[in-house]
Amino acid sequence: MPAPVITLTGVGIRFRRNRRGRRTFKDMFAGSKRRIRPGEFWALRNASFSVQRGEAIGVVGRNGQGKSTLLKLVTGVVLPDEGTVHVTEGVAPLIEITGGFVDDLSVRDNVYLTAGLHGMTKKQINVRFDEIIEFAEIADFVDTPYKHLSSGMKVRIAFAVISRLEEPILLVDEVLAVGDKAFREKCYRRIEELLAGGRTLFFVSHNERDLRRFCTRGLYLDKGKLVLDAPIDEVLALYNTQYGIKSA
Repeated sequence: MPAPVITLTGVGIRFRRNRRGRRTFKDMFAGSKRRIRPGEFWALRNASFSVQRGEAIGVVGRNGQGKSTLLKLVTGVVLPDEGTVHVTEGVAPLIEITGGFVDDLSVRDNVYLTAGLHGMTKKQINVRFDEIIEFAEIADFVDTPYKHLSSGMKVRIAFAVISRLEEPILLVDEVLAVGDKAFREKCYRRIEELLAGGRTLFFVSHNERDLRRFCTRGLYLDKGKLVLDAPIDEVLALYNTQYGIKSA
């Protein structure tokens, strides 16, 4: 069996409820046995699993249960307080995807900036620029400052850029909640194209139909713990039973 592309072993991460609280330099090297201080909580703890290349995994759970934190750990945006995260291939993160765009720059400049920061060369961006703009359906706004776009248009251009990256691992975290239904379906077809090409997918959504559409395996997180790692139908069945939800 080939080596997994993602491996988490005993992973845990602490956060503070009080934003004014700061972790000290000493805390970074204190290890997991340090006592939890007032105001701290484990957003995720003792999470262990591995992912093979080409798997499509749905992350299931209520808000605040550690789903987005898990994806941020995989991208390296945050580091664990205990355990290890090992990712062997590049990641294209569709997580808070509008966050890296600069308000005062034009759409054109933002495309080059964002794609460049994710590793695309200027030559590669030149080749794909028209394709990105066409997908986002904002050809009339290429030289408009990004801050003047609607929230839906911002998601369009961000998705168009990130989904054109060639990274083997794709992380999707509720990024298409904003936008019209037709464009959302267009994005979903793009995700299906990427899956057909052998990409690995982590998909966070509260929409059961979407989870069943893309994913074969599920991870159920509850109160920061990995409760179940199983086929997506089993994970959704447990989640629905636990919260009295009728299956879609």
